Amino acid sequence: MAPLDPHSYTDSSHPLTKRVDLSLFLDFDSKTILGSATLHLSHVHTGEFYLDTRTLRISSIVGPSDEPLQYTLDDAQPIKGSLLRVTLAKHTSFKVVYATDPCASALQWLDPPQTAGKKLPYILTQCQAIHARSIFPCQDTPLARIEYSAKVNVPKEMKVVMSAAHVGRSAPSSGEANSACEESRWLMEGRIVEYFNMEQTIPPYLFAMAAGDIVHAELSARSRVYTEPCELEGAANEFAGTEAMMQQGEALFGPYAWERLDLLVLPPSFPYGGMENPRMVFLTPTVIVGDKSGVQVVAHELAHSWTGNLITNATNDDFWLNEGFTTYAERRIVEALEGEERACLHIGLGWTGLKEEMERFKERPEFTKLKTNQEGVDPDEIYSQVPYEKGFHFLWRLEAEFGRAAFDDFLKKYISTFRFTSITTETFLQFLKDHFLGIEDKIDLDVWVYQPGIPADAIEPKSTILQRVLALAEGFNSGQRISEEDAVSWQALEWQIYLENLPKKLHAERISELNERFHFSENHNWEIKVAFLTIAAFSGYETCFPAIESALHSVGRMKYLRPLYSGLLQSSSDAKELARRVFADARHKYHPIAQSVVQGLLQKFDQ
Repeated sequence: MAPLDPHSYTDSSHPLTKRVDLSLFLDFDSKTILGSATLHLSHVHTGEFYLDTRTLRISSIVGPSDEPLQYTLDDAQPIKGSLLRVTLAKHTSFKVVYATDPCASALQWLDPPQTAGKKLPYILTQCQAIHARSIFPCQDTPLARIEYSAKVNVPKEMKVVMSAAHVGRSAPSSGEANSACEESRWLMEGRIVEYFNMEQTIPPYLFAMAAGDIVHAELSARSRVYTEPCELEGAANEFAGTEAMMQQGEALFGPYAWERLDLLVLPPSFPYGGMENPRMVFLTPTVIVGDKSGVQVVAHELAHSWTGNLITNATNDDFWLNEGFTTYAERRIVEALEGEERACLHIGLGWTGLKEEMERFKERPEFTKLKTNQEGVDPDEIYSQVPYEKGFHFLWRLEAEFGRAAFDDFLKKYISTFRFTSITTETFLQFLKDHFLGIEDKIDLDVWVYQPGIPADAIEPKSTILQRVLALAEGFNSGQRISEEDAVSWQALEWQIYLENLPKKLHAERISELNERFHFSENHNWEIKVAFLTIAAFSGYETCFPAIESALHSVGRMKYLRPLYSGLLQSSSDAKELARRVFADARHKYHPIAQSVVQGLLQKFDQ
């Protein structure tokens, strides 16, 4: 008996769950879900069976004939939550009746004023990395891949979407209510039930649901975009090229296995740029800027359809298998659609971010490795670009060593061999060695995978445009300025690279000069705006404090929150006070995951 995953109570001697059937009553008044989860196991089990939970209130647990089963809910641990022990006797299935907590870490309940349309309340989920356990009891490890079904009871004016096939929508029926919800409540007038089924196996962190004032527009025969009504036209225009990206992904990596790729543009509180939930990708509205510069996020989430969703990291220690491969695949898609020069700009931006992460973790070098040891560590706390960018550079180094044609052949065999499985780094390395015989004599795999830092043989990106942008950024303090020709020709990516390569702290007159000329603080592209405001935050430039405050109130994407709060907290006393005050006022707008991250920054820097 031993744990399978440092972030889960799942025991190696227990059968894995193969399917979960959910019944969910969404109560927007109490901000809770009254639910039941019927778990179907891979084989019969007798004795204690372990499940992960976080802040769930368990009402009862019964077997297939509704016979009561004994259970114990242990005290909560800070990272894993509470271990639920269920006593089984030759069971292959059982049902847990429960309710979620209003502060469930995976759930964000939004009141109408917090939405774009301000008409209806809204709920969204974010289960990565270990938050599915706050929605339903489960073996919350990527090793426990599940199918699932769900019936979701909501007010009839709402639309529900999930990372599953939509089966139907009808009025509530007698006998459907789960034991956590009285039938009279389930059958209340003004409610509707939406039905979903997911037949492909996914890790629990890819369970996803949202409900609110949601409409959609068709993008292609196998793709739609869903948003609130007022956002629909802009989103449909921004993501019109989704089908072309899908076709390019299939050309590179093989058939698309998930039938549909629908996109949901969420309210601005969503904590990530995108989340690769199968069949229903979640996206931040900050990628909709009108010039299609944000579609790279869609390319990344699409790439996850092969690398991450189809082949998944076994535990968060192997997270680079998801994000390193997906960053590589994303850039291959971008290169095919936009050309090698544009792809190189993306690589250059990532290279800058990777070097910044090395500085961020200089006191914790364990988290600059690809294969990490996260025992006793909250994965949200150490989330970074390292698995994305160092993972990408490892694969890019392999491609350079063996040639693109040979590496493409390897990728296709890798995907076809391990599809619908969750694997360890060691499994990947053995497959790599078997395919490229003698690779250890050409590339030091130990240095790349198990050692901290950026290996000496990592390839630094180079292109004409990239070198021009970097040279101008490097020469800023010595008086080099952007020419009118550059200013007219640069796209959003060039501006972002330029700003992110400037010194983090600049004199007030330099910041003023930049903003007066280019109006960065008012830019509609959030990547450009936040890159500039981060400089202002670290520099304590008070003229931009209102713009920083507005930004922190407007979005909950952690990519923006982290640098802005970090900058303020490492700047002047007035800047620190601004950070404290804004967080106190805005925290209710952030997803619980983002709240926790910002709280951690306050504790780290505000001492």
